Amino acid sequence: NALNDRIRNLLLEYDYSKSTDSLQPLAAHISSLITRDQPGTSDIVVAAADESLYLHKFILAARSPYFRKKLSTSPEASSWRLPSTIPPQAFGVAIKYLYFGEPPRDLRGGPGTGFTESEVFAGIDRIAKYLEIESLLQIIIDSGDRRLARQRRAAETERGRSQLEEWFRENVLRHKVVIETSKAGDVKWDRDNAIFADVLLRADELPEDIDNAVDGPSERQPTTRSVLFPCHRAMLLRSEFFHAMFSSTFREAHVTQYLNIIPVDCSPEVLEIVLTFLYAEKADFPLDIAVEVLFAADMLFIEKLKNRAAVVISTLGSGGMSQAEAAKTGSTKEDDLDIYSIIHAAWLTRVQRLEEFAARYLAYRLEAYVDTPEFAELIRESASRIQGRQETDSIELLDDIRFYLGERFRLRFDDAGLEELMEEETRQNAVVDADVGKEAEKISNGVASLKVQGDATPEMQEEQPVQVTPALEQRRPVIRTLDGEIAGDEFAKDAMDYEILMGKLAAVLEKLDLDA
Repeated sequence: NALNDRIRNLLLEYDYSKSTDSLQPLAAHISSLITRDQPGTSDIVVAAADESLYLHKFILAARSPYFRKKLSTSPEASSWRLPSTIPPQAFGVAIKYLYFGEPPRDLRGGPGTGFTESEVFAGIDRIAKYLEIESLLQIIIDSGDRRLARQRRAAETERGRSQLEEWFRENVLRHKVVIETSKAGDVKWDRDNAIFADVLLRADELPEDIDNAVDGPSERQPTTRSVLFPCHRAMLLRSEFFHAMFSSTFREAHVTQYLNIIPVDCSPEVLEIVLTFLYAEKADFPLDIAVEVLFAADMLFIEKLKNRAAVVISTLGSGGMSQAEAAKTGSTKEDDLDIYSIIHAAWLTRVQRLEEFAARYLAYRLEAYVDTPEFAELIRESASRIQGRQETDSIELLDDIRFYLGERFRLRFDDAGLEELMEEETRQNAVVDADVGKEAEKISNGVASLKVQGDATPEMQEEQPVQVTPALEQRRPVIRTLDGEIAGDEFAKDAMDYEILMGKLAAVLEKLDLDA
């Protein structure tokens, strides 16, 4: 998108790229854990010469097989000292690699550091083998080539994401606790645990038969269940909700002997999706819980997950049916999307993409909704959302429906290929006219010949009308509009249907006593 060759060459010289890395937010957050002051998240201190690094056991265990084995035997360890034979600069490079950091462009050594550059390079080789991260040395070698370094970094970031996801599933999800809600507050989880968790997230659920339970003093009331997820505050900080909580003076921010239990207002299934996104930047979930994921992401201020939920709803909401196909069917099925819930969710979470999707969904299926009281109430709610409403004002949802309604019928004509049909019809008419002219000339010549010979009968000389057989009449389909009137063709039907639906929208406004 450069405006001229000078700008294009400048971008190429500094190796700028238009492509984006979907894992960049995750990598940036992990890297920030050692470059910024994040109080209360570090649980191990690594000493190298006169420098101390405040690190996180779960990241070291997920990224390094050496730390995984060492910490599994002594999870209570809170410090670790680097062997004196390894240059601290080399260890710093290794830690940055484990924390998704950029490889150094040069290896600092020489006077004042106690190690030469070659010794630092050899130290990187030793620490890579020591921590069992052999790819580190190759990354340092490739750092001189920008393009190759970018490709290798993308591959290593994806590899690191997979390692975090695997560790998350094998430890956090594997150790979740299902317990009765009445007993959830009594759980005591020691801080020195094998998976290095420092907080418990709690989500409550109802048993499957709770909706069928009979109310009454003589009936046994169903008990609810809760699921506790052992988590790490370092990863929960990706949510602004938890970041504000842990940076404040709230009780949840204090470090105690037993892990604090924080309730989250969503189902365990949705909380698991949220945690998977925070730990591994991965969000795969079905349509039936997408709205709940949307609300949870909005509550926890996780914008990227909220946008992901909106994409799932808008892409899968039509049940695999295109808008043109939906317009042709003109009806809804029992398992279709609850579009009213989607619209309310879009309003509450302020997601413009969902509002547009809902308006388009209704416009392409308007005949199935426009006469229902729920649709009229929806229009009334949309009108009431306008602040400082005037006597005559626009209704956002109604305006969007009208716009997509016009798009719907315009697309119907475009899909039908009106121009191609007209050209084909003109060409065929020209051919038919020529053939008819030739046949008429032959018949005229034949009749003239018969008259000359005197063999023509009076009946033959009379014009015979064309008879339409019943079979031919049955082959002609009857095209009717939405109100049952017979239309001449599909195009006339669409034009009449459009006017009918616009009239129904006007009738809804009149019934609601709204001017818009």
